[in-house]
Amino acid sequence: MAPPPPSPSMAPPGLIHSAPGLPDTCALLQPLAVAAGMSGPAAETPSAIQICRIMRPDDANVAGNVHGGTILKMIEEAGAIISTRHCNSQNGERCVAALARVERTDFLSPMCIGEVAHVSAEITYTSKHSVEVQVHVMSENILTGTKKLTNKATLWYVPLSLKNVDKVLEVPPVVYSRQEQEEEGRKRYEAQKLARMETKWRNGDIVQPVLNPEPNTVSYSQSSLIHLVGPSDCTLHGFVHGGVTMKLMDEVAGIVAARHCKTNIVTASVDAINFHDKIRKGCVITISGRMTFTSNKSMEIEVLVDADPVVDNSQKRYRAASAFFTYVSLSQEGKSLPVPQLVPETEDEKKRFEEGKGRYLQMKAKRQGQPEPQP
Repeated sequence: MAPPPPSPSMAPPGLIHSAPGLPDTCALLQPLAVAAGMSGPAAETPSAIQICRIMRPDDANVAGNVHGGTILKMIEEAGAIISTRHCNSQNGERCVAALARVERTDFLSPMCIGEVAHVSAEITYTSKHSVEVQVHVMSENILTGTKKLTNKATLWYVPLSLKNVDKVLEVPPVVYSRQEQEEEGRKRYEAQKLARMETKWRNGDIVQPVLNPEPNTVSYSQSSLIHLVGPSDCTLHGFVHGGVTMKLMDEVAGIVAARHCKTNIVTASVDAINFHDKIRKGCVITISGRMTFTSNKSMEIEVLVDADPVVDNSQKRYRAASAFFTYVSLSQEGKSLPVPQLVPETEDEKKRFEEGKGRYLQMKAKRQGQPEPQP
């Protein structure tokens, strides 16, 4: 039997019940197959885990709200651990699970400095070559014991061979407690597969800088960040962690939102994030963000990630990931504020604005339980 975890009084700063040998980002890993009311498929290996970490000042913005990118990174770490563990649960070629897609994620409640994040991950479906992981994030005020749900996310992973990173291995099947679980999972799998293909078709755009842009225009707030991929960003394969990429994407989207409204801003939701290709260690990545749509109190920002393999002349610059982030503007008291309306200038900007409006109306109708508006 494994030794019990140390008591909280023995835990190093910032960790809650940290198990020996685990890094800071994986502070608590425990089987949750029967815990938290999670009812996933039955499997020989634990079907759920949990990561806990206290939120520090460097995890938050100037108002004390934890960055959306920090939470996304923890979500991906939990998903990567459980999916990699499952994909190596049977004898065969060893592999690492790589993030392929994150479904729409809503930030239901803000998390603050000093609160503890409980990130629970559970495998809910497997196809021949992919794993669906559902993640719940709870925040805990350790002074009062109050807990609240802050995020729910669905992630898709594929197992890549440690011997050949271009080889996708087969996923060990899981046993479902009910036949309906498998049928519902298959429907989600087919839907995300179709959505990924549609995203690839529209991925040729490049964000170009504009001199002396006018306020409230797309060009005025668009922003880019350039990052050299180092060893600390990467997996055992030498490719970037999906969580690292998502954190950088959220940072750029936050800069765009702040430039547009010049107030405190927070991530409200992230539309599906698609990872189109792997990013290798040593690449220079450019993360570009531009505003596509504004409603009265929200801003939609498109974020594109392009990778430039500077040490490999045989490969050209390519699109690695893309997503839409939604931000809201907050007052100093934390109340939502009206957003300055975006002024699209070019035909492409006007087209993207209308597409963003369509996504906004669809989600609004879905939240209100109404039929989605038809295009």
